[in-house]
Amino acid sequence: MRNILMTVMLLIVVVVIFTNVITNDTTGTKKMIEEKGTSINSQIGSLIRP
Repeated sequence: MRNILMTVMLLIVVVVIFTNVITNDTTGTKKMIEEKGTSINSQIGSLIRP
């Protein structure tokens, strides 16, 4: 029973950390990747179209 409880608690911690670090709407990694991707797409587009 104790092992199951520890496993569930660990999974909850992992989900909370993932939510705060990766998918945070203002400072998350996903947001930073989307912003950089948009700027790089614009730079590539300007190189293709003189």
